[in-house]
Amino acid sequence: MPETDISSQSYFRPEEASRDPQSTIAKINDEFIRRMDAADYPCVGAKSALHTGHYRLGSYGRMGVPATTQRLAADLKTYIGETLATGSNYMTMVAVFTDEIQSETAFEQKLWRQLQQLHDADGDAPWDPAVSPYPEDNDFSFSFDGTAFFIVGMHPYASRKARLFSRAAMAFNLHRQFEQLRAAGTYDKMKKVIREREIAYQGSSNPMLNDHGEGLEAPQYSGRNVGKDWKCPFQHH
Repeated sequence: MPETDISSQSYFRPEEASRDPQSTIAKINDEFIRRMDAADYPCVGAKSALHTGHYRLGSYGRMGVPATTQRLAADLKTYIGETLATGSNYMTMVAVFTDEIQSETAFEQKLWRQLQQLHDADGDAPWDPAVSPYPEDNDFSFSFDGTAFFIVGMHPYASRKARLFSRAAMAFNLHRQFEQLRAAGTYDKMKKVIREREIAYQGSSNPMLNDHGEGLEAPQYSGRNVGKDWKCPFQHH
């Protein structure tokens, strides 16, 4: 059976993997499972999402073009609805793109171009009032459809091993999930475990990671190590 064109597919749930195992999205799912389920992979939150089936994949064309933005916007709304309906603390949506990435800087530019287009397409939807819409603020988080996200960029040239993926990708996680973990008293313990595992996995902790409100969140999205003079290209309307 020929491999299905990635641009012809969209929102994918893990229970659908057996329908067409030779499709591009099924192969991406296989890679996602291999990466997240490796014994030394540091993010235990991603492992929880994997083992409970609380993840979604979206496959698209090039980043930052209207057709991709339109489909990604529709799928994010579906993901938001599903996550809120389940009350999951770990549900994540990984959007995968066809761009050939040559460097961390190139990926960072594409990531913010895509986020800007999502914001531009968000119409009259309010910014999530729990977070700031300005990247220079410590309490900034990207918001879409009135819902705040923390975003993790992944691509083949990521300097952090945990961010390596064969394709350009962005993992969207609802910001409120972190607040739910804090309310349950499990966030600090999970954060400590992840950072200890990150040091064992990479040999060092990620210098870009800060807790929400204790440092800028915007530089964390692409995963590139940037200096204090870095300026986020995102513009809130």
